[in-house]
Amino acid sequence: MVLSVVLAAFVLILPVELPDKTLFATLVLATRFPPLPVFVGVGLAFGLQVAIAVTAGSLLSLLPEAVVSAVVAVLFLTGAVLLWRESRKGGEEDEATVQAREQTSFVRAAAISFGVLFAAEWGDLSQLATAGLAARYEEPLSVFVGAWAALLVISGLAAFLGRKLADRLPVALLHRVAAGLFLVFAVIAVVETIRTLTG
Repeated sequence: MVLSVVLAAFVLILPVELPDKTLFATLVLATRFPPLPVFVGVGLAFGLQVAIAVTAGSLLSLLPEAVVSAVVAVLFLTGAVLLWRESRKGGEEDEATVQAREQTSFVRAAAISFGVLFAAEWGDLSQLATAGLAARYEEPLSVFVGAWAALLVISGLAAFLGRKLADRLPVALLHRVAAGLFLVFAVIAVVETIRTLTG
């Protein structure tokens, strides 16, 4: 393992992931489930995605960009609609959400978090950057360690910050904000799809 490559991967991936959709998805998950299983599920999803990017980065770049962005647009539009509907259910549902969160098993919460992040991370900038780093440095283990470490830092902050936000802010407000952001990401993905198809 080459420490300079680990550091390069960490320094590149950390700022790429900070304003990213997966950070916000983790924040939303942390409002629904305890932070530890969210962190474990998200961390495992990131680990698998980094491994895929490192070992098969060249294959990821062969996927048509329009297909990837269209799928992402549909996923985020669906997420926006679901979050908005959930935000309109009112205070009784907030209590039900809290109760459901307390009754959800560790394994189930981690599995849901894993599934959401694993799906959301496809074609992500950090995944593409990781694949590029692996090709450039020819040090797959070092790139894997650096990239995964950066993603674990981000997911840890989001999981534990998300839980604190849920304790201080109304869940309905968080869902409305999340729905708005998901809608923005969906529109961006639609624009990217159109640009790719017409460009």
